[in-house]
Amino acid sequence: MIPLRSSEPHYTPATVTLLLIVANVLVFIYELSLGSGWTLNRFIAMNGIVPSRFHASALFTSMFIHGGFLHILGNMWFLWIFGRNIEDILGHGKFLVFYLLCGIAAGLVHILLNAGSNVPTVGASGAIAGVMGAYLIKFPRARIVTLVPIIIFITTIDIPAAFLLLYWFALQFFNGAGSIGYSQASSGDVAWFAHVGGFLAGMGLILIIPSRHRYARYE
Repeated sequence: MIPLRSSEPHYTPATVTLLLIVANVLVFIYELSLGSGWTLNRFIAMNGIVPSRFHASALFTSMFIHGGFLHILGNMWFLWIFGRNIEDILGHGKFLVFYLLCGIAAGLVHILLNAGSNVPTVGASGAIAGVMGAYLIKFPRARIVTLVPIIIFITTIDIPAAFLLLYWFALQFFNGAGSIGYSQASSGDVAWFAHVGGFLAGMGLILIIPSRHRYARYE
């Protein structure tokens, strides 16, 4: 299922959401410039989260590195769909802090469950999972127009945000639980429990960070 748009309006420009997308894309372009050999691998190893040789700075830098076109495309699309409304209710500055804290929380959960791993983990998924967790708390009744394959057909369905997000969370949790005992507590190189940690962090943080009132709709 691929979310296409939300029924929930936003009333202010999604400045930080857009800037985060631009920053991620620029870093990805830089990655492409490094080629596919030793230089790129070293860049990822130096800036990704490697639990066995943890550097605090990697909790931040890893959020802006992606492993391929589908990786960054999926992450940025989900950030755009769900991030605008969370930025709208928090304001630009608090949304940026919220986003980074969710990413850090996701990284710490991954390190905790993979203490001996030498494999670098990268991606904005944990931070974006936090945005989705916050969306579940703040906009559970929003309708998400979603692209859904049905046998050999593809159609769009309006799905309640609560259902879509809880379904997504369940997939992350059970995939993570099923991967326990395998290297990296991940399956297919996906850090499932980083997603779980980010999602739960987003749910918690949105309850304690003051939200602002929303007024005239931004067009």
